[in-house]
Amino acid sequence: MKNPLKKSRIPDSKVFLVRELNAPFFDKNWHFHPEYQLVVILKGTGTRYIGDHIKPFKEGDMVMTGPNLPHVWRSDNAYFDPSNNLDTHLIVAYFPENFLGDGIFEKEEFADIARLMKLSSRGVEVNGKTNREVTEMMKKLVNLTGSAQLILLLEILNYLSHSKDIRQITNAGYINLNKESEKDRMGEVYEYVMKNYKEKIKLEEVASIANLSVSAFSRFFKSRANKSFSDFISDVRISHACKLLHEDDINVSEVCYESGFNTLSNFNKQFKDRIGKTPITYRKEYLESFE
Repeated sequence: MKNPLKKSRIPDSKVFLVRELNAPFFDKNWHFHPEYQLVVILKGTGTRYIGDHIKPFKEGDMVMTGPNLPHVWRSDNAYFDPSNNLDTHLIVAYFPENFLGDGIFEKEEFADIARLMKLSSRGVEVNGKTNREVTEMMKKLVNLTGSAQLILLLEILNYLSHSKDIRQITNAGYINLNKESEKDRMGEVYEYVMKNYKEKIKLEEVASIANLSVSAFSRFFKSRANKSFSDFISDVRISHACKLLHEDDINVSEVCYESGFNTLSNFNKQFKDRIGKTPITYRKEYLESFE
């Protein structure tokens, strides 16, 4: 069986690293690293966690993250069953802040790219025409070598720095308070929720996974995720509901229960509170956008 995708460190002999990766599922480990990262999903679906933000992803998802911004593209549960014969495909580039030398982004010529890099501290989602154009550029990037590859990376960053098709992802107040030693603890909590969000999740069970008391876990989680654990579960469920609502062959009641909500009234209220519209309106607007 093939191994899941994992982040590759930049070799000392290289300025930056670009990889095209194929695997049954994306690396499910919640993590952060000191490099900037630009990734485009060419194949695969699931839920994307970046800082305090949760959103479903599919083919075409493109994001740039700054140093030490926690993230994971967690594949849908179906990808972890080999009998489904599913696979994933992405292109990712990693580069350090000083990949062109110390202090280079303080120079006038690099002011635009420097602003982009600052925006990426909260994660940047790339949409529209920019997404399509940069996707093609990244496909070319993986096939280049030497200075030609570096020049194209700079062209990509310059293109992004002037685009109107980008938006920041995490809330303005988000700060990563996670420690390197806590990656596994938070990762296990995220993984447990992703496997069990359709069922009733007891705080005591999750606190036990984190090896903390209930009160200590509640404080720990809120300080790291910038939201309470109950809000986190609701966000995961709403994210899954959004994904189901993109299809027109499942009714809203089924979406409600498939996403882990016990009552339709509670589902409708939480969905509108978080998305700003009812599930029916959300689906209608989404489907109309493709007509």
